[in-house]
Amino acid sequence: MQFDTKIAVVIRTDLEAWQKLNVASFLTSGIAAAFPDCIGEPYEDGSGTKYLSLIGQPILIYGADRPALSRALERALARNVTPAVYTEDMFKTAHDAANRLATYRCRNHHLALRPAIA
Repeated sequence: MQFDTKIAVVIRTDLEAWQKLNVASFLTSGIAAAFPDCIGEPYEDGSGTKYLSLIGQPILIYGADRPALSRALERALARNVTPAVYTEDMFKTAHDAANRLATYRCRNHHLALRPAIA
């Protein structure tokens, strides 16, 4: 099957495995929130058990170092793409408002980024 669009998630390679999974889930949730049409239909198994809908298009996950992440962000912004972002300080917060504050305190060229590009 061919898709007109794909989701690209770029994650820093120097993170612990749990951090990579956490960042990937947060970033893809941002994509889903911004593009609700990317969500497919709910699932149901042969026994009638219902499951949640998932993103219905390919998600490509890439690893990169900090300079490559900064370049990916610059390219996305130059193309007028609004990326999802997960900053280093978000690992130290406990709720959504604190995550936004941690991001607000950064300038985009100083972010310890994990961007996702849709």
